[in-house]
Amino acid sequence: MKNTIPFFLLLFLCLAFTENPKQIPIIPIESIPNQTVRITGNLSAGEPISDMNFAWSSSVACFPATQKNKFTGHQVLYTTELPSYSEMEVKVIPDNKKDNFSIYAYQIGLGEISEIQYPPSSCVRCEVDHKWDRPWVGKTQDHTRTAKDLVAIRHPYRVVIGVLGADGLSEGGYTLEVSLKSR
Repeated sequence: MKNTIPFFLLLFLCLAFTENPKQIPIIPIESIPNQTVRITGNLSAGEPISDMNFAWSSSVACFPATQKNKFTGHQVLYTTELPSYSEMEVKVIPDNKKDNFSIYAYQIGLGEISEIQYPPSSCVRCEVDHKWDRPWVGKTQDHTRTAKDLVAIRHPYRVVIGVLGADGLSEGGYTLEVSLKSR
């Protein structure tokens, strides 16, 4: 019994000085079937997320850890719904063509916005786009980034979109386009 009190005291001190993760605001977007919704924003409205380990975990699998520098800048999060029998494409267009942006979008169950767990512990699908390390044969890349192939068949999903600066970029205007094709 003597060792019980110091153990609980140590546990309490550890919990008291453990930093709770900061709640990151997620901006809701109303996507419109068979249309493209455009939203303007700036990376300065977001903040860096120091721990992006979730992105290369096997239950999320957005991008490999070798690409983490492309996701180190400020990040602005959005969410929208992906209805049944629909597909979505999200595109970020930097105002300055020299700014290096990245984008990711992942699908989760269709719960309330207040229930979104960020970072996610798992997701149905995650799509990403960032500046390539080398040229691809037969393809060219411009300053825009597009996450596509977000698909819902029988069940609707919530989509969480992250617009980020690469290599620590913390400021830069952009337009986010959310295109939804539905039956």
